[in-house]
Amino acid sequence: MNPSNERDPYVVNADLIQDPPTRFLGQLKYLGPGFVLSAAIVGSGELIATTTLGAKAGFVTFWVILVSCLVKVAIQVEYGKHAIHSGETVMTAFNKLPGLRLGKAHWTIWSWVGIMILKILQVGGIIGGVAITLNIAFPLIPIWSWTLSIAVLVSLLVFRGQYRFIEGLSIILIGLFTLFTFACLAAIQYTPYAISWAQIAEGMSFQLPASALAIAVGAFGLTGVGGDEITYYNYWCIEKGYAAYTGPNDNSPEWQRRAKGWIRVMYLDATLSMVVYTLVTAAFYLLGAAVLHSRGEIPEGYDMVRTLSNMYTETLGPWANSLFLIGAVLVLFSTLFTALSAWTRLFTDAFGHMGLINFWNLAERKRSLIILSWIFPLLWGAIFLFLKLPVLMVIIGGVLTSILLVIIVYVAIYFRYKRLPMSLKPSTGYDVIFWVSAVAIFAMGVYGVWKLI
Repeated sequence: MNPSNERDPYVVNADLIQDPPTRFLGQLKYLGPGFVLSAAIVGSGELIATTTLGAKAGFVTFWVILVSCLVKVAIQVEYGKHAIHSGETVMTAFNKLPGLRLGKAHWTIWSWVGIMILKILQVGGIIGGVAITLNIAFPLIPIWSWTLSIAVLVSLLVFRGQYRFIEGLSIILIGLFTLFTFACLAAIQYTPYAISWAQIAEGMSFQLPASALAIAVGAFGLTGVGGDEITYYNYWCIEKGYAAYTGPNDNSPEWQRRAKGWIRVMYLDATLSMVVYTLVTAAFYLLGAAVLHSRGEIPEGYDMVRTLSNMYTETLGPWANSLFLIGAVLVLFSTLFTALSAWTRLFTDAFGHMGLINFWNLAERKRSLIILSWIFPLLWGAIFLFLKLPVLMVIIGGVLTSILLVIIVYVAIYFRYKRLPMSLKPSTGYDVIFWVSAVAIFAMGVYGVWKLI
């Protein structure tokens, strides 16, 4: 299976058992998976979908964005919790569910693969956004050339990328653009587009104009953690070491203590990252509502990046355009980088359960990761160059994500009530939050299906 004796991060044994940190500062050293998710979210969800919704609807749908960010974290931590106490990947857990099987794989695996194949549209829109941005900065190089170059670059970074590298680069990418965006939000208060408390109150009135319904559904799927990012979280928790540090489940008092401790660390990771991406998302939305909606500008087609840049040039001045272009490349590229890192793992795992490869053979798994890390970016680039509609592609991906969330919620409920050891049973307060989250996500997912039909 593993002749090189290299440690397989997806095999949990007693070799790496480690007591969880009990102090806050000690726990901070073990954070990371949630921030990798944040880097995946900010490109499509925040920069494109969120600002487009703000530009379209104004302040009135601000509440949609906040609810979208806050409501999904309970489902996310249920997947993280399952990873810690079981050591199972998402696809392994899916394949243990009761119900219909097609060949070797459970129907949830086939559904996930089908939806994610369609979501090639979404990531194609993101790779297109990077190419358009670079073409604005360097117009002599055509968009198709930038698209191919980006596809090759992201493949080179990912095809042998280990978790520590992915985590470190993700945090750097999101941090740089986040600081710039908050500076813009502060600066806007000294312009004609200054945001008032009355506008914030309007945004919290829980109205949803008919003209913004489709974008709102897409934004709900994309902002905060989406259905695909929730599945990513399982793999990042495992590769971070939470499951390995907990050790195999022998249900001993020592194991229970370790499991509870590492779950607390995971809770902190998920909560702090939620605070970060909620604040960032809110900032993007408010900029779109304040500047773009006031000017009657909607990000569309190849003009998407030029329109988005107005949020910055109208607040900081024309000089900010260059900084925006740099920031836009960073934030969109962070989504490509982290999405490709996760897609290669999840599809490899899914293919293993379909019987196409042996996921548990480390050499075969690595070979699949390398192949997919080259195939996916080329597919993303090709579909963008064919359609040339980056905003629409991203919004369609958001609607598909809302649909995927229905499956994700179903599995989360199964994890909570059928797979979670009684010794790890959460509080009643947690269960209340969990069910509020599940019902809200399920309702939006069903609505997304209805709108699609």
